[in-house]
Amino acid sequence: MRITNNIIRSNTKTNINSNKTTLDTLNSQMSSQKKISRPSEDPVVAIRALRLRSSLSQINQYYEKNIPDAESWLEVTETALNNMKKVLTDIHTQCVNGATGTLTEEDRNTILKQLKALEEQVYSEGDSDYAGRTVFTGYKTNDTLTFQSDSEDSYTIKEYLSYEDIEEFTYGYGRVETPTASDVSGQSAVNAPGQTTVSRLRLAYNNITALTDGELKYSYQDDTGATVEDTLSVTEMTTADLESMSYVVPDDEVIFNKDTGEFLLGKNVASDLNSKHATLSVTYDKTGFDKGEIKPENYYDCTNTTDPVNPIEFTNYDADGKRINQDIEYTIAANQTLIVNTQANDVFDSDIKRDVNDLVNAVQDAISAHDTVTAIKSMMKEERYSDDVSKAYLEKCLNAANKQADYADARLEKLFSKGVGKFDGYMSDVNIAITDVGSKGQRLAITKTRMSNQQMTVDSLKSDNEDRELSDIVIDYTASYTAYQASLQAAAKLERQTLLDYL
Repeated sequence: MRITNNIIRSNTKTNINSNKTTLDTLNSQMSSQKKISRPSEDPVVAIRALRLRSSLSQINQYYEKNIPDAESWLEVTETALNNMKKVLTDIHTQCVNGATGTLTEEDRNTILKQLKALEEQVYSEGDSDYAGRTVFTGYKTNDTLTFQSDSEDSYTIKEYLSYEDIEEFTYGYGRVETPTASDVSGQSAVNAPGQTTVSRLRLAYNNITALTDGELKYSYQDDTGATVEDTLSVTEMTTADLESMSYVVPDDEVIFNKDTGEFLLGKNVASDLNSKHATLSVTYDKTGFDKGEIKPENYYDCTNTTDPVNPIEFTNYDADGKRINQDIEYTIAANQTLIVNTQANDVFDSDIKRDVNDLVNAVQDAISAHDTVTAIKSMMKEERYSDDVSKAYLEKCLNAANKQADYADARLEKLFSKGVGKFDGYMSDVNIAITDVGSKGQRLAITKTRMSNQQMTVDSLKSDNEDRELSDIVIDYTASYTAYQASLQAAAKLERQTLLDYL
């Protein structure tokens, strides 16, 4: 093949351009320290880069956002549970103190003051939030667990109960008050204090407007294993009605106290429900809630009927009466989720505040009874009551007041003794929840370590695939630049030679 000058010039320009292209590529690499700037330069590197970047982006999402978010949620939950445990421990301590049976006036006043303060704190930890989301209210993270102020909202509530909720409770009646001067002069009748122990079922609220169906539904399994459903007729009364009948409930009847939200069961009814291991349900209407009371939608199937035109329905139980879990899950790694929330009904039992309220009432009754005794004794020392008739009347009042105080002390001691066991149970629930949160935290920590390692591994692979060391680029650039200069010099010499030089 004959090589002409044109061919030599063309090849020379091609070679020079190739060297310049190499220099341009290395110059770009020197600036960006990346192997390629366009996918067409190396499709294999480009495809691997896309895959590694996508994988690293997911890992960064888990490691830098999801996991820290889950950690913060668990930390808020654990802090609230520890605070709740402290509140319950303090109440438990007061129960132990009140169960001694040798309380002085100062002891009773101290216990009352402590319990009232703790009563206000019982559910406040349930309103804890993380980044504006309430952590104990399931899916309703934009709402609080309790009413933040006194409310006139109206609800229709369906509450599930069990035979295990039936307990014996002692009620006092025939309250003795400090007599007035006119009582002494007129020899007014003196009440005869007494007490009656009745089996009761207590709802989550007091001051109930009315029972929706006017009955108590229950179900049980018969000898064949079949589920049997039945109802109990209920008579609605007030506290005043029950005190007038000395809290005596006929053996086969059920009385509902609207003021206290309690079903008082006759002996035969209570025995029958216990023997059948019955599950009970009741639907009732309630209007008006105090600040700090739990909101029904966080615990029960209910309908907010405050606006009759636009009622709001809440469902917390399935058709079989089983609690529906409202789990909030965080994706903390590929194909790995973690339930971060703890639901209020698992730790903030709806009976806690009602039990504290019973304790407060028992202490107040005891304080009031002893104050009456002290006041009557003080009256007996006054000159105007020194006559025999007045003394005899006041002595009668004092005997009744002493009897009332003895009953109140006995009820207080019995109730506080039961409270020790109840609050042991509540603390156990909280301890289980704290342990559960701790185990979730450990699992999260393990996953976080793994994500950290994966992040470094994938980042290293991505760097190996895309990046070049600057020192290597400089070496290649220097070699290419030398080659480029050499090609220019060679071209310059070739251009000076012509065919005439050989003639």
